[in-house]
This record gives sequence, structure tokens and C-alpha cells, in this order.
Amino acid sequence: MTVDPAVLTELGNLRHRLPELTGSVLATTDGMVVAHDAHGIEPDSIAALAAAHLALARRFAHAVNHGGLRESVVECDGGYITSYTAGPSALLTLVTTGNANLAMVHLEARRAVRRLVQVLVLDAAPAPRPEIPVQAGPAIPLARRTPMATLPSSIRGR
Repeated sequence: MTVDPAVLTELGNLRHRLPELTGSVLATTDGMVVAHDAHGIEPDSIAALAAAHLALARRFAHAVNHGGLRESVVECDGGYITSYTAGPSALLTLVTTGNANLAMVHLEARRAVRRLVQVLVLDAAPAPRPEIPVQAGPAIPLARRTPMATLPSSIRGR
């Protein structure tokens, strides 16, 4: 899979703007990695766990009638794991140390998500469909094939 360079640039810029950031993973909502800037963490595991967490958090939001989920925060002894929806089918997850300014993490992540959504929408634009030539003249019916017709005559019975 080819990753748009703009996505990788955005993830790299996040690392520069948030020194406490230890890893970022952009994934599909079904847990497949799109791109990552993760050192010391396994991006495939983070993507899968973030997708499962997203599904559960969406259920929470729905259960209390608070509308669509936008982001989720997990606070741990060693830091934060924050996830942000990036359009209908993507999710940005950031892993930061415990001394991260959570307000700054949210600010920078929300800005990054807006830029990533624009890139992802442009990437998702459908390619023009090639024109399929139409056969001139009457259609020729396909030969009827049965499973027995595909066997060699020596096996079919004489």
C-alpha cells in the first residue's frame, strides 16, 4: 500500500510540535494501519486496539445519546493514549508521556485530523472508469458447461 507523503509529513510534524509524543498511528476504523510514526510501539497492535476501543467508545456515546464520537482519552500511569476520528473510516491514535500537556495534545491533534481528513478525501476520490467497448452485432451465447463435461472422457465413463 502506498501512503500519501502528505500523511507522513503530517505525522512527522505532530512529533515536532509535541515533544512528549512517543508514537502516532493513522488507521482504518477496522484496525488496519494506514501510516505511522511509531518508535518502540507496534503500530499494528495499536491500530487493532484503537479500532476496538473506538467501537466501544461509540457504543458509550450512543448509549447516552451524545451523538457521534469525536475523540477518546485513556489516562495511564505512564502517559496518555488519545484517539480521534478522522472522517468516517479513519482514526488517529497518539501515545504520549505522562508529562504531556493534554490540552496541547488535543489542540495539535485536532488540527492534524482536519488536515488528514482533507488528504484522505482527496485520496478516496474515485478514479475515472474506463469505457467498456460494446460488442457489435448479436450476442453469442456462452457454451453450457457442466461439471461432468470438464472431466476427461476416460473418467466420465465410456
